Amino acid sequence: MNIFEKEVTLACEALRKGKVILYPTDTIWGLGCDATNSRAVEQLFKIKRKNEQNSLIALIESTDRLRHYLTEVPPIAIDLIAYAANPISIIYPNARNFAKNVLGKDGSICIRVTNDPFCTALVKMFDKPIASTSANFSGEPTALFFEQISAELKRKVDHIVNLYHNEIKAAKATTIIRMEEGGTFTIVRQ
Repeated sequence: MNIFEKEVTLACEALRKGKVILYPTDTIWGLGCDATNSRAVEQLFKIKRKNEQNSLIALIESTDRLRHYLTEVPPIAIDLIAYAANPISIIYPNARNFAKNVLGKDGSICIRVTNDPFCTALVKMFDKPIASTSANFSGEPTALFFEQISAELKRKVDHIVNLYHNEIKAAKATTIIRMEEGGTFTIVRQ
């Protein structure tokens, strides 16, 4: 087993135990946990010092998985994901099979289909969505690379992925779209 596979396995084991991980995502470093485990999500909010009314993003590994988590998957959503130049997060109505505290007040869920090799391998092995948020305390600047993450935050998480600590990735702007029932959508952030 190489270091990449080992780190995916260790992160997956932590997620299965309901732990909060610090890990590299397709955009920036994030805090993540099992998006179907309300206690894990509660712990993530506590570490982040985030108000539970603020919803999280859920990472999945393929558009095929959307049907398991949404009552309706508009065909336009598949096209938007397929042709997006940068990571795209879509807020969908009528989510299902998530912990209630991952959802927005209106029952919506923000999902990003990751194309990052580490995240894809992790979500595939975990076989569930990962609730994710940026690796910083609420209200503080977002850390763009590992060294910028607060030492206090690093101490609070249960597991830190030991990959890419010395890499500085250019932060990718995430497009956020709100999907309505029937397939109409609005761009929230480009």
